Amino acid sequence: MEAVVIFITSASKKEAKAIAKALVQKRLVACVNIVEKVESFFWWKKKIDSAKAVLLIAKSKKSNFEKIIKLVKAKHSYEVPEIIVLPIIAGYKPYLEWIDDSLR
Repeated sequence: MEAVVIFITSASKKEAKAIAKALVQKRLVACVNIVEKVESFFWWKKKIDSAKAVLLIAKSKKSNFEKIIKLVKAKHSYEVPEIIVLPIIAGYKPYLEWIDDSLR
């Protein structure tokens, strides 16, 4: 299993919780942390914009990424949601095994 961390930002805690719950229920991720009060600055439609956001940090496996994108897009309010994946290059072996076991 290739373990990954996925960052997803959302517009509200309510939206973040709905996405997190759906991802866990469908066993697409083993765990989601929700971090509130994120402030983002970014380019949007040729100008600098800013927004309050909620950050989801999900742990999963790379092979689930396309399914995760599909689910998030269906539940997300953003036109272009942030959904990025980062490899876990090392980790506490029992935790990585727990991720793998949780996705079966």
